[in-house]
Amino acid sequence: METSGRVAVITGGASGIGRGMARAFADAGMKLMLADLDEAMLAQTIAELTGRGVEVAGQSCDVAQLDQVEALAAATLNRFGAVHVLCNNAGIGIPTPTANIRLDDWRWIIDVDLWGPIYGVKTFLPIMEEQGEGHINTTASLAGLIGGGFMGAYNVAKHGAVALMTTLERDLRGRKSPVRASVLCPGPINTDISRHSVTYRPSKATPRSNSTSEGKAGANVQAMLDKGMDPDEVGRLVLDGIQRDTFWLMTHPSFSKVLTRQLDALVADGSLTKA
Repeated sequence: METSGRVAVITGGASGIGRGMARAFADAGMKLMLADLDEAMLAQTIAELTGRGVEVAGQSCDVAQLDQVEALAAATLNRFGAVHVLCNNAGIGIPTPTANIRLDDWRWIIDVDLWGPIYGVKTFLPIMEEQGEGHINTTASLAGLIGGGFMGAYNVAKHGAVALMTTLERDLRGRKSPVRASVLCPGPINTDISRHSVTYRPSKATPRSNSTSEGKAGANVQAMLDKGMDPDEVGRLVLDGIQRDTFWLMTHPSFSKVLTRQLDALVADGSLTKA
């Protein structure tokens, strides 16, 4: 789709992958509505883009709350008069063994990582279809294709996000909708998702086992992310995918070997390979 002069809404747009998308979309001549809970970071990102001459606005938004997602859509239409691209990008995750994940954390992670995109589709799709053009992208994860250890709730939510977008794209094509869909499945990206998740975690509780294993897991995940791909590179990849109407957006194609091994094992003997 054409991007110059179009309007994009990005949740989790103040930092990380969301900010990378914002920068890439701005370079492509788009107008931006950025949503985030971190109002300080949101103000910084808006100031940066405004300084570059970008037409950008911001809104505090908890994507786990339908009324706030609806308010985001209303604010976007009020400011720009249209919405051409929605990026359901806001996400969180806490590395914890499945047996130790508190129910409150299950609900919180699934509310943000799965219900957030569901609310985004429910709210923005009718707007796009009425205007006759649009693209909805959701940030899932390689975790949405491979269920690794220590990230049970995150894996469940991201598998759901992948299923949501594959089903949506098939539905859109089946009824010849003018709207397209795509799913981003990133590998390790240099973001602060783990640190931000701890900051916004509702329970603020320490691990139930009080062991060092969960703390080490979290540190290991963040260390891996710190060495990951630059979020700006991810933003350019997403922009290219939207312009080309590409469905699967993969930051680390080499990881597809893990998917192939998993499928081969399923067909061969029903076993589960090591992630």
